[in-house]
Amino acid sequence: MDLDNARRSGPGPRHSVELDRAEALALLARVSFGRVVFTQHALPTVRPVSHVLDGEDIVFRTHEGSALTSRTRTGTAQGVVVAYEADVIDPDTHLGWSVVITGFAQLVDDPEELTHYRALLRPWVKQGLDYAVRIRPDLVTGIRLTEAVPAVDDRAS
Repeated sequence: MDLDNARRSGPGPRHSVELDRAEALALLARVSFGRVVFTQHALPTVRPVSHVLDGEDIVFRTHEGSALTSRTRTGTAQGVVVAYEADVIDPDTHLGWSVVITGFAQLVDDPEELTHYRALLRPWVKQGLDYAVRIRPDLVTGIRLTEAVPAVDDRAS
């Protein structure tokens, strides 16, 4: 089988540098797109969404009938556990970063807040997105992929 990405050997090894919470959130604030991960029928489900960062909270819009709208509506008072991932990784150099947030998601039910988020988040799909979901992060992790510096022994060869 001839796969385009299988033909490329890619760049050399990369060094993974852990990000602290503040740096991870700052990087997340620079992008408007990520992936929310939640459970549906006891299985992991991933959906791409556009987001804004409000303080440390991630907010995105959703629609009536979506699995995540239903899950947050039936969750506990604390919300439902979700993960959120966003990244910028160059496909050629494999340099960049990735941030993963784990926390509780809840529907935004305050009408003023909902109006505010509707103005900030323009839908990129042709569908009415009448709801907003807020993720309050508990765990914030991230990595930056940098060029690996060859070991002293490797440079002598």
